[in-house]
Amino acid sequence: MSLIFFLSSLVLVVLLWAQRRRVKELKKTRRELQLEENRVFSFLHSLGEASSQGVRSKELYRLIVEGCVRILEATGGALYFVDREEKMLSPCFLTEKAPPFVMLPEVVPQPVSPAYHDHEESASAAHSFLRLHTILRGQGLLGEAWDWPGPKFLTREELPAELVKQGLDAALISPLRYGNRTVGVLALGNAPKISFSKGGLELFRIIMEQVAFALYHQTVYHEAGEKKIMDRDMNIARDIQQLLLPAEAPTLPGYEISGINIPACALSGDYFDYLKIDEHHLGIAIADVSGKGVPASLIMTMARSVLRAQAAGQSSPCEVVKLVNRQLYPDMKEDMFISMAYVTIDQTNNTAQLVRAGHDAPLFYHAKDAVVEKLNPKGMAVGIDSGEVFDRFCTDFPFYFESGDCLLLYTDGVTEALNADGREFGIERLISCLKKNATQSASDFLKKLTEELQDFVAHQPQYDDITLIAIKKI
Repeated sequence: MSLIFFLSSLVLVVLLWAQRRRVKELKKTRRELQLEENRVFSFLHSLGEASSQGVRSKELYRLIVEGCVRILEATGGALYFVDREEKMLSPCFLTEKAPPFVMLPEVVPQPVSPAYHDHEESASAAHSFLRLHTILRGQGLLGEAWDWPGPKFLTREELPAELVKQGLDAALISPLRYGNRTVGVLALGNAPKISFSKGGLELFRIIMEQVAFALYHQTVYHEAGEKKIMDRDMNIARDIQQLLLPAEAPTLPGYEISGINIPACALSGDYFDYLKIDEHHLGIAIADVSGKGVPASLIMTMARSVLRAQAAGQSSPCEVVKLVNRQLYPDMKEDMFISMAYVTIDQTNNTAQLVRAGHDAPLFYHAKDAVVEKLNPKGMAVGIDSGEVFDRFCTDFPFYFESGDCLLLYTDGVTEALNADGREFGIERLISCLKKNATQSASDFLKKLTEELQDFVAHQPQYDDITLIAIKKI
């Protein structure tokens, strides 16, 4: 009986001891869960504050990586960002002890497993390489992660052998996707004998959703800021460019001259100018640089400077344009050129000369018989040939102004303007408008022409720069 009592007491003691141990373990687990919950809450709170306050990008990247390393109990981590062209990943932030997630070249001292980060020289060299190394989409582990549907936990056996040799023993890697856009890739790694926290993958998945949102928000914030700065700079550039165009028509006894430039973008690749050659001659130039926007406007500015430098004292437009071509050709890219028409007028006898360097044929209205003639001498665009061929095509075309005659210079933005049906304004409409309105003053004619052009295109967007010059003999 006493033996039975003893055994029963022993069993009860063992059960009580086991129960107390279980309660102690549960309390420890609860504390650990509470600490983990606090860490996650603190991290997400910091992330939210950083996003709403628009902190510097580098500080946000550091906060994300170090926070994830702390919560997931990783050895180190790395954040890579998708570039603007969406072709490669660029490193944003790496912790000092981040295991290499890419293959290191032989020239870089290799981290030595198991405690590679204790080898300061190797770790420093590897870290320096990784901070500068970009990764193409689909290249290596991180490049492949770009297109993963979600986070992955990779064990030693699942990782590439080369990365294991470099000290990577386990990894949590995730594409950072918001909506249909991947903004980056985040990787956490552990060295041997260091384990991720329990339930790490699910926790990692939850955190990655918030990280992706924060990075997307930061990207939009910076893009908006960059756009604002760019818009301001473009407006300044537009104002400067407008200063390079004639502010008013020149005074030429017996003539009315009017010009207008309507850019398709903030900056124009079209150009027109009035150049005083000497006491009796005036030059009128119109040009169209291939392309639009900033590159075209820069070439236009170069052409203006060169033309002005060469025009003084030279009444032959052909000789001027030859010199312009020779000077601009070395600086022109293969896919760029300038079409140009340049007219000189001798006010003493009303004679004029035209050179047409690949430009649309000017239209000449003869008041005597109300006929419009295309002035179409041969000529090739500036910047295509160094001069040997260009000079053979370049020629002066003489003509004469009589009372009521009107010369119209224009760029192809006029004739190629499209309406809602996809039809072009065309040369025939331009000729018709010139015939109808040539008896008006030069400025009134251009006003009528732009109104007719606007009525034709209606609300269709303008795709090309428009420039017009009217020269009327009174």
